[in-house]
Amino acid sequence: MSSIKGKIVLLTGASTGIGRQIALALAEKGANLILFARTESKLAELSTEIQEKHTGVKVNYASVDIQDYDAVKAGVDKAIKEVGDIDILINNAGLALGAPAAFHDLSISDIMQMNNTNINGLMFATYSVLNASFIKKKAGTILNVTSVTGLEVPPFPGESVYHTNKAAQEAFSNALRNELCGTNIRILVLRPGCVATNFHSLRVGHDKEKYDKFFEGFTPLEPMDIAGGAVYMLEQPLNVSIKALDVIPSGELNVSLKKKLSNQLTRMIRSAQRSLTVFDRDWNERRGNAKE
Repeated sequence: MSSIKGKIVLLTGASTGIGRQIALALAEKGANLILFARTESKLAELSTEIQEKHTGVKVNYASVDIQDYDAVKAGVDKAIKEVGDIDILINNAGLALGAPAAFHDLSISDIMQMNNTNINGLMFATYSVLNASFIKKKAGTILNVTSVTGLEVPPFPGESVYHTNKAAQEAFSNALRNELCGTNIRILVLRPGCVATNFHSLRVGHDKEKYDKFFEGFTPLEPMDIAGGAVYMLEQPLNVSIKALDVIPSGELNVSLKKKLSNQLTRMIRSAQRSLTVFDRDWNERRGNAKE
């Protein structure tokens, strides 16, 4: 295993949920942190908590809207001047809104905000760090926190924009990895399953009934489960890339999905049966007319 002690890590979406837990896990390993999120007060609280527990860890934070390229670039440049060259970028910031509404029922504002956060934001941070740090030294690690839904859309309605965003992140990661072959810049992908965080509360407008229904039938992961996966990937020797890691709930998740799939299959069978009934009736009528 390779030590990340003393490494400088830029983490987006750091103030809550998975991002916050990744920051705590990295600090535990002795990494120095540059934390980006929109809510400065939460970043300040996290910074204080980390530095009280780990006095040797440096923490630099900034309120940055990941949707704003100029703000991202300025934040990266300022952090490098204050802390030093970045070794690791973790693109964790993400957003899902409007669940479980169908695509045509979403507001254009929500669609644009998700696209700008999940696609543009990830690219803005990657572009800024590559040009400010990684390209010149031909070394570094980029860990993109995507989702298992980027590869396989779950069998329930809603979140078409979010799932599309995650598929785009997967494609971007693969294309970027190909571009950077021949350098020591690693592109890694961490794909969480369902995790109990404020992220899922936000996606349903903080509606507790919808939130509970989303997790019906299985026990979701906790942020620390994903943080453990991130640390594991980053601690591999530099000549080793865990290209992608899926971290999903065990057991109950499969039961839940089977139930949803079973319900969906039942509806499809009923629909097919209705179609066959209509076909048989029409066929019999045509045969009857032909005999006359």
